[in-house]
Amino acid sequence: MSLLPDDKKELLKKDFEEKLVDPVKIVMFTQEFECQYCTDTRKLAEELAAFNSKITVEVHDFLADAAKAKEYGIDKIPAMAIIGKKDYGVRIYGIPYGYELQTLIEAVINVSKGKTDLSDKTKQILTEVKLPVHIQVFVTLTCPHCPAAAAVAHKLAIESDMVKADVIESGEFPDLALKYNVIGVPKVVINETVEFMGVFNEDLFAENVLLGAFSTEKPVVTEKISISGQTH
Repeated sequence: MSLLPDDKKELLKKDFEEKLVDPVKIVMFTQEFECQYCTDTRKLAEELAAFNSKITVEVHDFLADAAKAKEYGIDKIPAMAIIGKKDYGVRIYGIPYGYELQTLIEAVINVSKGKTDLSDKTKQILTEVKLPVHIQVFVTLTCPHCPAAAAVAHKLAIESDMVKADVIESGEFPDLALKYNVIGVPKVVINETVEFMGVFNEDLFAENVLLGAFSTEKPVVTEKISISGQTH
């Protein structure tokens, strides 16, 4: 049984045909005795790949292929690393289903392009990021506003070699949700030092990335600025 809605398949096929540029590899990590959502996550990746020859899926066992997991910085499963001409640091943890299916689709398209539609102002801010930045965006599958935050985080990673961005389905990783006090989503944590909840405009998101790159104390809780006016 397909995980993709029938009414979306033709649109998705057309989208990939029109927007994919370079080949994209979805590197998926699971394990022999698969976790609760590992099987469906793998199946979803394989279904997407079937729509366009530019998309391939590479599946690794998290334990047996520990060296490969370390190479990609994968520390939990299910996990996807979306790889294009290079590794942009675009990661998804947990099944990208529900509203988060859009996050996976956009990640594949943007990685394939190797560039984004971020504004010149945002790109200029990113040129000032000289130290490594790790963005974690906590989401849920039922949050309509989460894909916007996830997409910006992934775009920032694509545009800057100093930035990597993880999108994490908080329901599948309750220990992390507890650690980072995720009481609403989207919740963004940058370098363990800067955090905010809600959907920031992209240039403000980038400003917080810059702040996170140079912050040494934690946490800095910035004021929420939500383009939707609410969080899930």
